[in-house]
Amino acid sequence: MGEPREGAADPAPGGAGDLDGYSPTQRDLPVINRGDTLQVSVVNQPAPAPQEQDGLGPLYVVGDVHGYYDELVAALAEQGLIDAEGNWSAGNTRLWFLGDFTDRGPDGIGVIDLVMRLSAQAAAAGGYCKALLGNHELLLIGAKRFGDTPVNSGAGTATFQAAWLLNGGQKTDMERLQDHHIQWMSRLDAMEEEDGHLLLHSDTTAYLDFGASIEEVNDNVREALTRNDADETWDLFRKFTKRFAFRDEGGAAAVRELLETYGGSRVVHGHSPIPYLLGEVGSEDGEDGEGPAVEGPHIYADGLAIAMDGGITMAGKLLVRRLPLAN
Repeated sequence: MGEPREGAADPAPGGAGDLDGYSPTQRDLPVINRGDTLQVSVVNQPAPAPQEQDGLGPLYVVGDVHGYYDELVAALAEQGLIDAEGNWSAGNTRLWFLGDFTDRGPDGIGVIDLVMRLSAQAAAAGGYCKALLGNHELLLIGAKRFGDTPVNSGAGTATFQAAWLLNGGQKTDMERLQDHHIQWMSRLDAMEEEDGHLLLHSDTTAYLDFGASIEEVNDNVREALTRNDADETWDLFRKFTKRFAFRDEGGAAAVRELLETYGGSRVVHGHSPIPYLLGEVGSEDGEDGEGPAVEGPHIYADGLAIAMDGGITMAGKLLVRRLPLAN
């Protein structure tokens, strides 16, 4: 179709850190120079299978899945969170998905169904499996609800349908998408704090536009989706598509602003693939051979931010890790 692939020479409208001019005529991941981000080495020891204990169990987070169901099952099993049949086996463990379940990969609806099932199984076992709202959930909700309805993108006329297809929308996912999937996604939290970790999907300060507390942000985002307004939903999508706020010279200050507002001592996020934060060159479709070498999460912004999107769509790695990280 002649679409510019991610990693092409022309960056998205509005620049890397500000996507106010986002339009569905371009994808949203420019190439970043390697020197733009402080690299901190991370040593991750293989986590033992979670053990039953009184009170709260260990805390795990999962980066962007993007429809890679088989890779997700393998990563969860490797950490001892599910058994050979794909059922919850982690007792009172706490598991958080950081959003972006669909698009680009082959089985986004299968991923959502798995997360919903594990949520019920974990609750029955005394733990929990929860998920945050990602920008691709907003994109899928918008494509389903509004289709080709024109919206005010800030850069001319746009539609959710066009943006969804351009950013990896899978027609098989849309065919299998049901009302209960939409309802589940629409109720997801935008942010949460666990054990001093402020969990977000996107590496952006746009969350500040929705409230001065975690509860206020989550309530305002859910209420906006409830109003079922195409332009308002697009505004949510546009803001949660912003990225790279935590890199460069002002990155640590941006993280501190979020932590001072919402609590926690570190931000943990998905959204921006680690290969892009590190300046690795590759394509979202993994067309460049073996793909980037991602061994684990990336700690940056003076040690205040942890990136968890291992670039699975670029032949990278789907990350599931126990917090806190050893570094």
